[in-house]
Amino acid sequence: MSDLLFEQEGPVAVLTMNRPERKNALSMEMLRGFVEAWDEIDADDGIRVAILTGAGADYSVGGDLSDGWMVRVPEKGERKVEVTDALLMTRSVTKPLIAAVNGPCLGGGCEMLQQTDIRIAERSATFGLPEAKIGLIAGAGSTVRLKRQIPYTKAMEMILTGEPLTAEEAYHFGLVGHLVDDGAGLDKARAIAERVAANGPLAVRNAKAAVIASGWLEEETARAIERRLVTEVIGSADAREGIAAFREKRTPNFEGR
Repeated sequence: MSDLLFEQEGPVAVLTMNRPERKNALSMEMLRGFVEAWDEIDADDGIRVAILTGAGADYSVGGDLSDGWMVRVPEKGERKVEVTDALLMTRSVTKPLIAAVNGPCLGGGCEMLQQTDIRIAERSATFGLPEAKIGLIAGAGSTVRLKRQIPYTKAMEMILTGEPLTAEEAYHFGLVGHLVDDGAGLDKARAIAERVAANGPLAVRNAKAAVIASGWLEEETARAIERRLVTEVIGSADAREGIAAFREKRTPNFEGR
């Protein structure tokens, strides 16, 4: 079965991260599925809005560290298109994206969340960027976007400590727009999607484009800085130590290099 399920319900596409046995950790298969899904959503005029959620009890705990793709340094000239496109680091989907967060939303899952437009959290959901705990940076957009979406000091606390927010805190600080009972997230997302889909598709698409373009004029410059600093970290001894410690289930010994 695919790591990413793609279903169309009338004008609504529903994408389900489908690795419940791995807490919906992001695999390369899933990332490639996202690239294809974003392309299809943009190209298909019959799709007016998309919902993103997770199978089972988790939304997504982020990149799957067991296969090493997340910390591999690209070869010279290599483009990791699947990662940058899949996590919406270097592209934007033209149709509205709604997140139905049904459990832990961590790492890359939380970073991709920041590129969705409307967000619903179930009460048991949590939101975190634990990358610093294993010697990495939340570098799929969070150092650029998160401080623009929630108060600066809470964004810095999430990025620097790696500690998560509860669903109530995420709602309080504006990371999500709706807080619902467990099990009700997808129904709430579908209800909102139906309202969006009922509106003029060109108006909706252009309204989203206008909001993004006018609100984040400096994002390209900021992303360039982020990419440079993240590349330095990915190739560091601390990153290698953090991954080794994670796999060996021990406390990492970081040396700052």
